[in-house]
Amino acid sequence: MVQLTLPKNSRMTSGKTWPKPQGATNLREFQIYRWNPDDGKNPAIDTYFVDMDSCGPMILDALIKIKNEIDPTLTFRRSCREGICGSCAMNIDGINTLACTYGMEEIKGVVKIYPLPHMPVVKDLIPDLNHFYAQHASIQPWLETDTPAPAKEWKQSIDDRAKLDGLYECIMCACCSTSCPSYWWNGDRYLGPAALLHAYRWIIDSRDEATGERLDDLEDPFKLYRCHTIMNCAKTCPKGLNPAAAIAKIKKLMVERTV
Repeated sequence: MVQLTLPKNSRMTSGKTWPKPQGATNLREFQIYRWNPDDGKNPAIDTYFVDMDSCGPMILDALIKIKNEIDPTLTFRRSCREGICGSCAMNIDGINTLACTYGMEEIKGVVKIYPLPHMPVVKDLIPDLNHFYAQHASIQPWLETDTPAPAKEWKQSIDDRAKLDGLYECIMCACCSTSCPSYWWNGDRYLGPAALLHAYRWIIDSRDEATGERLDDLEDPFKLYRCHTIMNCAKTCPKGLNPAAAIAKIKKLMVERTV
């Protein structure tokens, strides 16, 4: 019988348990993934206790408080704090989401925080997104036109503009792609939910004049067709988008152009 185990240097260990704040009566326990590529140690889970009476309501508030007041070595990305930039995407309580918009009241018991799954880790809660961004760039996320540029702007009807709703709002946080089993196993060739959502956004844009070329580029056994409509992407998207629906519409366009 085949036995699959993690490499020795990837196995999780118990980390440091930090002391509880003195005098605090309303404490919340946080278990956070820690890994430093420079110390040669295995990943560990450190335990922190946060005084909720002096902390904001969001997970990001707690992370900032931990970094500022308890452990300055804790490393994570964050920027806008408004669910706009996607920087603070991580796995919280088993869900890929944004730390800045996920409230602590939504979690019962211990708060467990890990980096986005199935991505190389740079340090602690920071995943390496270079490959993810390269896949996004590969779908050419800009207008492609042969017509000479107009004097002011490319005009679009209200109805055509409405077709972009549910697509342009993607903030490239990678929550969807890192929740997709097909992307876990074929991430080197399957573009994943986020890139394909953006691909459809440009395919359906009435101002774009490269629809055929875009579809030709996606006509590949792996780039598009590794999607099996598992729907994890739609379930986890912090913006409420549905990448699986966009992918299905691309597949439909593929069929329509051949009949």
